[in-house]
Amino acid sequence: MYRTHTCGELRLSHENQQVTLSGWVQRVRNKGFMIWVDLRDRYGITQLIFDEERTDKAVFEKAKTLSREDVIQIQGTVIKREAANANIPTGEVEILVTALTLLNHSELPPFTIEDNTDGG
Repeated sequence: MYRTHTCGELRLSHENQQVTLSGWVQRVRNKGFMIWVDLRDRYGITQLIFDEERTDKAVFEKAKTLSREDVIQIQGTVIKREAANANIPTGEVEILVTALTLLNHSELPPFTIEDNTDGG
């Protein structure tokens, strides 16, 4: 299955559900022991989390290689975020990733692809 939900529809009511999402990597934040990825599609953004203690080692290592605009598919569990983000509709949840498939690697674009950007 390509996806069970879009990146803009998951809410706290989906907590503990197994989901499959697909989309583009918007942003990657790597703290060494934890990696957060903002995954986007045409419907919104969902935050993914790769936790060194809870994520399979091979999946965690693959997550380290992700960069902006890579196209990925993930499977994981919807969990409540420790710190909610009121700026996005999906800001109360994140996906604890259990499987990661790189569908297409992207060359780093010369500018960010976001709604609010100056093209710089």
